[in-house]
Amino acid sequence: MTGAKVLLMMGCPEIPIQTSIALYLSHKLTNLGFDVTVAGTEAATRLLKVSDSDGYYAKKLVNLDKTMEDIIEKRSDFDICFAFMHNDAGMTYAATMSALSQAKLYSIVFGRHADELAETIEFDGEKIVSKDVHNPLRLKNRLDKIVEGIAI
Repeated sequence: MTGAKVLLMMGCPEIPIQTSIALYLSHKLTNLGFDVTVAGTEAATRLLKVSDSDGYYAKKLVNLDKTMEDIIEKRSDFDICFAFMHNDAGMTYAATMSALSQAKLYSIVFGRHADELAETIEFDGEKIVSKDVHNPLRLKNRLDKIVEGIAI
């Protein structure tokens, strides 16, 4: 699937590990030859711009609502989507992608209430669940295994 278009969707950046995992995943997938777009809320993209001011890790950083509008209007789509979620708003974005996009969906559910939130997901896609808030290593290791599988 090298060369595939990948969307990383970030909602509210309230949980610290979201920013580091998004930067890590964007960089890893880009290095494997994927065409990666990182879409986030205004707050999430500001954090990424400060953390990666030269755009080294997140080469394409765009507004999440504009990206969703483009998908709804059929102006763009993706092959793979990693949807970050730690609350109902993040799940709503992922559910919208599931309904409107042909992308293979990976729901990255994280934070203190990750298990409970993951249980309420009613759309198709693979769930990556981690109760972590501050330490990104467990989630990183799970994502590494998934990336290994899609990079073939």
